[in-house]
Amino acid sequence: MASLNEDGTIGCNTSLYANSRLLEKKYRGRGYTGRFCFYSTPSSHFPLSSTPTLNPRRRHGRNTLRSSTLSLFSFLVVNGSKLENKMSAKADQNQSQMSETNHTGRVLRCALASRIIVLSLIVMWRSLVSPYDTSASLSPDCLSLNSNTAYFGSSEHVLMPWIASSIEKSIVWDSVYFIRIAECGYEYEQSYAFLPLLPILISMLTNTVLRPLVPLIGYRAVLGLSGYAINNVAFLLAAVYFYRLSVIILKDPEASLRASILFCFNPASIFYSSIYSESLYAVFSIGGLYFLMSGANIISVFWLAVSGSARSNGVLNAGYFCFWTMHQSYDAIFVKKNAYLVLQILIVGALRCICIFIPFVAFQAYGYYNICRGHNLDETRPWCKARLPLLYNFIQSHYWGVGLLRYFQLKQLPNFLLASPILSLAVCSIYSYVKVEPNNFLTLGLGTACEEKRFKTVPFSQVEDVVQSHVDLAATKEAKQNLRRRQKIRAKDTDAFPTESDPSAKSRYYSIMVLPFLFHLGFMAATAFFIMHVQVATRFLSASPPLYWFASYLMAPRDSRKLAYLIWVYLAAYILLGSLLFSNFYPFT
Repeated sequence: MASLNEDGTIGCNTSLYANSRLLEKKYRGRGYTGRFCFYSTPSSHFPLSSTPTLNPRRRHGRNTLRSSTLSLFSFLVVNGSKLENKMSAKADQNQSQMSETNHTGRVLRCALASRIIVLSLIVMWRSLVSPYDTSASLSPDCLSLNSNTAYFGSSEHVLMPWIASSIEKSIVWDSVYFIRIAECGYEYEQSYAFLPLLPILISMLTNTVLRPLVPLIGYRAVLGLSGYAINNVAFLLAAVYFYRLSVIILKDPEASLRASILFCFNPASIFYSSIYSESLYAVFSIGGLYFLMSGANIISVFWLAVSGSARSNGVLNAGYFCFWTMHQSYDAIFVKKNAYLVLQILIVGALRCICIFIPFVAFQAYGYYNICRGHNLDETRPWCKARLPLLYNFIQSHYWGVGLLRYFQLKQLPNFLLASPILSLAVCSIYSYVKVEPNNFLTLGLGTACEEKRFKTVPFSQVEDVVQSHVDLAATKEAKQNLRRRQKIRAKDTDAFPTESDPSAKSRYYSIMVLPFLFHLGFMAATAFFIMHVQVATRFLSASPPLYWFASYLMAPRDSRKLAYLIWVYLAAYILLGSLLFSNFYPFT
């Protein structure tokens, strides 16, 4: 770096100018007749023995030389600072990506380990304990002659009957319905309570990839094997998407990792490794929410719609789009003051919600076509005559006794106790948020400053994307700043329930982005407690992210080891108890 010293010496940092002769030639051309001093550090120079002088004919060039040198110095300082900032941001981004990659691998390993543990427990308890009901392996012939069983033949003559028997005996509880539907289709009215995604996938896998195993263990056993394979693979994917969603919402990789590990060992783990629809619902609902928060709205709508064909509560995921539409409309009215934009936002939001409802509604229409069409009014089922003929509601009420307060009986007290841990955790997670952010909760987040909402994550920054699809540069800069801030700051929690003055807690679990998840959790918890069989709450709420986010922050402080210990005891106890009771046909959730 060149500078003009007080004694007229031209000082140059040799670390920046390796070819000093070029610099000397430059200033000789400007009339400088003295000597040069080259030093190795910017803060020191070596004075010359002779005082340099300027050419008298070009004495006026001295001021020009000084200004040019200072301009060169300023240019190098400014660009060097920009280069340093870019390199720092790039290093922070690379470090964050490496950290998230390592965490994703760890989550995947934990998910795989949890599935191996659960499946091992199922095999162990089946070999040690006699099942309560030994009719699991019974399989009557299909009513239809066009079923797959008629095509593949019976399972009486197989090469490995002991393997076939072990798999078929493990098909218990609702697994019987899913396998029966995959084998014979929807034969009875009550079977329409089980949505078609899992049976379709089981039938497809059995008739394609696993078809060579049919002569070895029989068709029904291959159906059961397909169900186990689909659900366990789906759970691995659900765990990965859960971590990615948590990183976006919490903006804390460590808390996201803790929450994801808790999800891998959730209290309903036995159902995620059995032939139930929990795993498929989890992967499509959590994955759909991840794509929603990432800005991939079309993919998100498709995934959330598919979740509605796995479980009926998948239609509740339309509430997330309702929440974003409400906030975008509010901003368009009071900030943008654009009525045309409001109309576009409402139309797009309504279409997205309708798409999420389509699979469930189409399945209800399919049931109405098969059961009600072609019969006289006197012969049709009662629900066929209703103004809004909903087959699912009738089945739940007529066959399973589901209804408002219908489960509030003294004899059901043990089931209420069985569901009390998950319901208590849900209530505490909501209460903690209300205690810290009462204004956000009561106003549905509409009272939050527009600037704070806009840069939280993608859904709030898409108000203008309804008209034009582009990335907001300001949001990108804010995201980079948040990324560097997360790498430098290591917040230390001092209380199990952080206070409102705690900025780290407010920017993580208590941010506005958690609010729609809490509303979704609260509605499902109230439905499970007042309407459904309450013991089902353990698996009904097991795919709700706020439960694990809240538990991860409860376990974070150093002085909360007892609380962390209780949480792990609860998870381990329900995994052991569930694998023991459920696999042997005893009632569990």
